[in-house]
Amino acid sequence: MTQAKSTYAAFVLIGLLACTQNQAKPDAVESAAAPSSMPAATGAPRAASTASATGTVAETMDAASYTYIRIATSSGDRWAAVPQTKLAVGDPVTIVDAMVMTNFASPTLKRTFNEILFGTLAGQAAAAPAAPTAAPPSAVSNAPVEKAAGATGRTIAQVFANKSTLKDNSVTVRGRVTKYNAGILGRNWLHIVDGTGTKATGDDDLTVTTLGTANVGDVVVVSGPVHLNKDFGAGYAYGVIIEDATIAK
Repeated sequence: MTQAKSTYAAFVLIGLLACTQNQAKPDAVESAAAPSSMPAATGAPRAASTASATGTVAETMDAASYTYIRIATSSGDRWAAVPQTKLAVGDPVTIVDAMVMTNFASPTLKRTFNEILFGTLAGQAAAAPAAPTAAPPSAVSNAPVEKAAGATGRTIAQVFANKSTLKDNSVTVRGRVTKYNAGILGRNWLHIVDGTGTKATGDDDLTVTTLGTANVGDVVVVSGPVHLNKDFGAGYAYGVIIEDATIAK
């Protein structure tokens, strides 16, 4: 494993170790600070796989917790966003483990990027978690939440009960956010509950990845594909997870 990969894996592990998962397998990501104005999920991921880019810095812009970088590469300019850092025009950079977004609209910068990579700089650890954003269990209500409407609407318990049938299919789930972690592996992570399922059976808490934002305690509607047995390394994996979801309130 290269030094850059080892550094990156170590950062991910820091976030992972702070988490408490109710499923049989350990949780992948928890307890990093949520920036107040993360980019909204107004674009679309090109694919679930990661990408990279190498070149020199042609332009930078800081917004919220991100540094946006226009990179001059051998095949032309590319835009990328990484956890906020100091860079100068002309600096050599390599973006790794990035998720490619197309037609991404940044409300903070008030511009739309035809294509942008959300990742980290090779050889540089991403910013360490500043503080947990998971509220104490008593601070977040576990009162029942109305099931999402429509043909794809499911409760959390239904997602777990029908996971084999729902695998790789999109579902819509309404739930209350109990934990939120921003900017890891180029996406935001949250846990939702809706009053269905039980801790004993591990089907009461659903993990979601998204480029959208939320606050602990918000009731949100998430829509995205159900994926099973996703392993993010360091011995951490999810039995059930919704990835690349959109969020509405």
